[in-house]
Amino acid sequence: MKLPKKILSRQAEITREYLAEVDKHLADILAGKADKMYHIKDFAAILFIHPVHLSNTIKLTTGYSPCYFFEDKLMEEARKMLRQEQFTIAEIAERLTFDTSNFTKFFKRFEGVTPSAYRQQTLGAGRKQEAILIS
Repeated sequence: MKLPKKILSRQAEITREYLAEVDKHLADILAGKADKMYHIKDFAAILFIHPVHLSNTIKLTTGYSPCYFFEDKLMEEARKMLRQEQFTIAEIAERLTFDTSNFTKFFKRFEGVTPSAYRQQTLGAGRKQEAILIS
C-alpha cells in the first residue's frame, strides 16, 4: 500500500520539527535556561501531537527511536566537554542535568568507557601529538 504524499509530507514535517525542538532544548540546557531533560511527552506537547504518534512517526521516517537523537546529541556535547579540562566530570554531569553516577553509567553505555577514562585517552592522545609536533 502506497501512502499519499500528504501523509508523507506531514511525517517529514513532524520529524523536522522534533529535531529542531531537540536542538533548541539542548541549547537551553547548555545555556542554563533549562534544568531538566524533556521526555517524549514533553516534545509531543510542544508539537501538539500524541506521544505515541510522535514516537511512531520518528521511528518510521528515520528508522531510529526519538531518544536516539537526543542521546546522540548529549553524547556529542559530553565528548566535547570532556576533551576540555576546564570542567570537572561532576560539573559536566550537572550541566547536562545528570547526577555524577547516572552520567557515568549513561556515558559508559554509549562510549564503552567511563568519562574519566575517555578524558585520559583523549587528553593523552592530544599531548602525544603536541610532543611529536614540538620534536
